[in-house]
Amino acid sequence: MQAQTKLIGPFRQMLTMDHLSLRGSLGGKMEILREAGILVSHGTIIRTGPFAQLSKEAGRSMTVEETEKDLTVLPGFIDAHTHICFAGSRAADYAQRLEGVSYLQIASEGGGIRSTVSETRKASFETLLKNTEKRAVRLTKLGITTAEVKSGYGLNLEDELKMLRVINKANENLPIDLLPTCLAAHMKPDDFKGDPTAYLEWIIERLLPLVLKEQLAKRVDIFVEKEAFGEKEAVGFLQKAKAMGFDITVHADQFTTGGSRTAIATGACSADHLEASGDEEIRALAASKVSAVVLPGASLGLGSAFAPARKLLDAGASLTIASDWNPGSAPMGDLLTQAAILGAYEKLSMAEIIAGITFRAAHALRLRNRGILKPGLIADLTAFPVADYREILYHQGQIKPVAVWKNGQLITSHE
Repeated sequence: MQAQTKLIGPFRQMLTMDHLSLRGSLGGKMEILREAGILVSHGTIIRTGPFAQLSKEAGRSMTVEETEKDLTVLPGFIDAHTHICFAGSRAADYAQRLEGVSYLQIASEGGGIRSTVSETRKASFETLLKNTEKRAVRLTKLGITTAEVKSGYGLNLEDELKMLRVINKANENLPIDLLPTCLAAHMKPDDFKGDPTAYLEWIIERLLPLVLKEQLAKRVDIFVEKEAFGEKEAVGFLQKAKAMGFDITVHADQFTTGGSRTAIATGACSADHLEASGDEEIRALAASKVSAVVLPGASLGLGSAFAPARKLLDAGASLTIASDWNPGSAPMGDLLTQAAILGAYEKLSMAEIIAGITFRAAHALRLRNRGILKPGLIADLTAFPVADYREILYHQGQIKPVAVWKNGQLITSHE
């Protein structure tokens, strides 16, 4: 074996998340390996199986990274929808919402996204990088080894590029994989001289060519909603972005329907939010190849209903759960806690919850090399101080990981 080969373990339980469907209901059955180890070489999983057997077979040609306590290990978590690159706070917005003012009303009166745009534009590259890295480090401590990160608080050429450069720099500096997405189509900025259609054309003609030239992002997103962009203009925008070579995704059906139709019509990777989706939208999503990404953090932050996760699964959709960590509607940023709470309200099985933050989340991001502990995939692991995996969701996120590995390297370890 190669010099960089090592055996990690033993783990009292290992949830591989292998042999499970990408779509539909899962019930409660998962592959559980007991007293298990994971053989890693150059960041890639070589084998999983009984720790004692792997140790004996490998002999002296490898190192052993032996764990010292009862641990249960899962694939590293994947947060498929975040906005962690920002400056400022929206605590004032939150206080207004507690008093009954709606998110859309706050936005129409100059608060909401506009407030964060103002603060993010004022922030220097260094300040924004420090903010983003601090939040990304927190993600790793929560067991997350891959996170999508959106721009969308710049809304002009200089500041959208600044945000994407920050995300890429943070990705270079930290062990977590940060996947940048261009969300310049978050809303039309107040200082843009033209209508929403003209703004989307500006993104296509001026911004995205520079994003491609600097290789700052491979994904493009748009917010389809009354305070943002309509279906027709969004379809045209996404088709052009897709023709340029971008993967596309949609903020869909958060307050009103229409966004999921846009995602399906354009062959988007995912439709994210879906709180307003009804039976028609659920059937259409399930019949499509579009991943359904639900964001319980936004429901908790806004005090609104959860997306219909149970109905989406029963209809046959591929369901991902993401945090939507952002300064306005979803400030919590704790994916596991959110997923556990959503599961309790929507009656999701533990298999369905964990699938939604591992291999199904990888699929929503079109990442084929992670999310399952099996040979050939990257060795991203998160381990909890429990001997029974059910304790993790039972405590609704209050039991945190004690060890996280990225590409087979231990990146965080704490009690």
